[in-house]
Amino acid sequence: MALPGQKYLLAPTETTVTWDPERSAVNVETYLDRYAETQGVLPERLDEFGERFREQGYLTRDQLYDIAYESSTRSAYHVETNPKERCKTVTANVLQLDDDFSQIQLLTGLSGFKAPTASCILAALDPERHAVVDTRVWASLDRLGYLDGRKESFDADDYVTMIGPIRDIAADTGYSAAEVGYALFAYDVEKREGTLH
Repeated sequence: MALPGQKYLLAPTETTVTWDPERSAVNVETYLDRYAETQGVLPERLDEFGERFREQGYLTRDQLYDIAYESSTRSAYHVETNPKERCKTVTANVLQLDDDFSQIQLLTGLSGFKAPTASCILAALDPERHAVVDTRVWASLDRLGYLDGRKESFDADDYVTMIGPIRDIAADTGYSAAEVGYALFAYDVEKREGTLH
């Protein structure tokens, strides 16, 4: 958790600034508002999926396809190769786990799910603890001094690496981890020069 005098994440400029409790919520709020202007996953859709997941205790293959399509239209078709019962079993098992690494690792065992798409499921299930992560979120954390070096692909260990600082920011600002993740995505959209990949 950042304390006064330590680095804080969503600085309004390219330079890392010291954490300022008066400005921290404003910064997350600013980029969270800008998220609606991006092409990121729709938070409302994830909320719907999360509600169904909690009610049913699992997700169906069709529901997993819909989540994957929200995250990555190019690879969503792979989800349809998973046996229907396996989808229900894996997602039901995710509910029984409390370990971030294990949850992501289990979900990435399904075709069509790499860590970023799997993070959509966890963010839908528990937006207070989880965030949607991808190249943009990693780049923002890197740009702001929380990580070292750019990455283009992610695994369960990388998710754990990203979710730590995201949760710290959430605790410092009063926003959920999911909201901080959306703000980081928007931050990269605004600050990135050149193409994404």
